[in-house]
Amino acid sequence: MDITQRTVALSFGMLFSFADAFSQNGDSPGTSRRVETYAADKFAVTRPFNIEYTYSAPCNYTAEREGKPLPESRITGFSQLKVSSSFNFIKKSRWLLGASAGYRFTAVKADVTDASTAGVNPIDKDFHYFYSSLNFTYFSTLFNKRTVYTSSILLDGSEKHVERVRGLLTGTVILKASQRTKLGVGILVNIDPTIQTPVLPIFSYEHRFDNGLLADIAFPRNVYLRKPVFGNGRVSLGAELDRTSFYLYDIDGTSQRYEYRQMDIKSGLTYEHLIAKYFVLTAKTGMKLTTTGRLFRKEDSFNDYVLKTSPDPTFYFNIGVSFNPFSVIGKKK
Repeated sequence: MDITQRTVALSFGMLFSFADAFSQNGDSPGTSRRVETYAADKFAVTRPFNIEYTYSAPCNYTAEREGKPLPESRITGFSQLKVSSSFNFIKKSRWLLGASAGYRFTAVKADVTDASTAGVNPIDKDFHYFYSSLNFTYFSTLFNKRTVYTSSILLDGSEKHVERVRGLLTGTVILKASQRTKLGVGILVNIDPTIQTPVLPIFSYEHRFDNGLLADIAFPRNVYLRKPVFGNGRVSLGAELDRTSFYLYDIDGTSQRYEYRQMDIKSGLTYEHLIAKYFVLTAKTGMKLTTTGRLFRKEDSFNDYVLKTSPDPTFYFNIGVSFNPFSVIGKKK
């Protein structure tokens, strides 16, 4: 993921989740528990189990192949099913060791305009994408400030092959952690030759207002304004980054392997509702803006693409359910 919500989703999500664990001074046996609670509350992918379905409305798109523009075409169907699991199997007061795994099924239908004949070629393709990671988190101090270090080994691929092994390193300094305000800054290093920006600054800010509103910023992951509603519910207004990635084979009659990678900004409304204490039902809707979509050879970088796509903004809808024993929805702060 070029600006990495996750080169693997869990690692990126966990990066912004630790400030709440240090709202009290000193290392305590409950630190790792508070970390898990905070992470699971913010990011569904950090929960023990999450499943979600996304539908995007049809839209037109333009493309260029090796720098040459292609006729406008149309995406007639785009949907995804995502399943993920995350857990920490060793929990200490100063460190955590865990793992994550996930699967994403992407179904794409399109009417592609032929550049030479102006005829329309219908395409109906399904793609399978798998990932897993081993994650280590360490709590320390730097310049007398609480600091969190993470490292992850990431593995991904398709139903045919294991494709990539990557590394992810982060360091986050907690500048402030009070009952109302939490602030952290840091850096992320993505060890992946295909990535567009291997080093990124990161910023996390949370502020709770007197009226119950919560400003939640985790740059570059998401920006939200949240509000508890209906006792066991929470509504959020804002935007988040998401990524679609999958591998392609035999598209040019050779054994060459390709990767398609697309970055989306999804803005709109999110509603979460706690069911039976441990399950969170989530519904999202709004607009999806694709900032980058590129097809490139597996051994090349994201910048050395052979095909670039630019879909128009479109409506999307997402529904999912998570098992979250750490949920704070419906609980008073």
